[in-house]
Amino acid sequence: MRLPPIRTLSLLAAFAVAATPLDAPISLAPESKLWVEGTSTVRDWKCQAPVLEAAIAGGERSTHDVLEGERGISAVSLTVPVQKMNCNDNNTMNEHMWKALKASEFPLITFKLGSYELQKDPTGIEATLSGTLTLGGIEKAVVFPAAVSDGGGGKLHVTGHTVVDMKAHDLKPPMLMLGTMRVGKDVTVKFDLLLNP
Repeated sequence: MRLPPIRTLSLLAAFAVAATPLDAPISLAPESKLWVEGTSTVRDWKCQAPVLEAAIAGGERSTHDVLEGERGISAVSLTVPVQKMNCNDNNTMNEHMWKALKASEFPLITFKLGSYELQKDPTGIEATLSGTLTLGGIEKAVVFPAAVSDGGGGKLHVTGHTVVDMKAHDLKPPMLMLGTMRVGKDVTVKFDLLLNP
């Protein structure tokens, strides 16, 4: 199923400290995707994030530099509005998910890249991303792997995933039907992004 186009916001001002004078905004292509998968005592589930706000800064040759194994990206910030997330068009499931994520109090999930390492090999570029994830108003450090490849037309293709413990963010996994259905505390955030130079 094709997701609706992703909005891309240019928030370069947020990177005034980290970015150099030569830095320029990089946008996400509409094909970019981010989703969350989890388990429950009844069945596995999946929720998509059709709205993803991004601010990415890099130089003129930033995407090309990364493909050469160099650090061409200077700053990344991703934001997901919680109440835009959609679990298979199931309104009941959506409401339970929003409640579990404390959407009324903390409407945004954010990830900010702190640093990254690149390792080039014959099959592509392996990256290790380090940053902070803010979920339910609680910020935690995260480190996870990603794969980087040529997306064609100068685009940078970045894929990866990280496992998030809801309880570490003081979030209570949803429980339905008098406790007969319980959602697992660990969820997997997956992304498949195309960065436009």
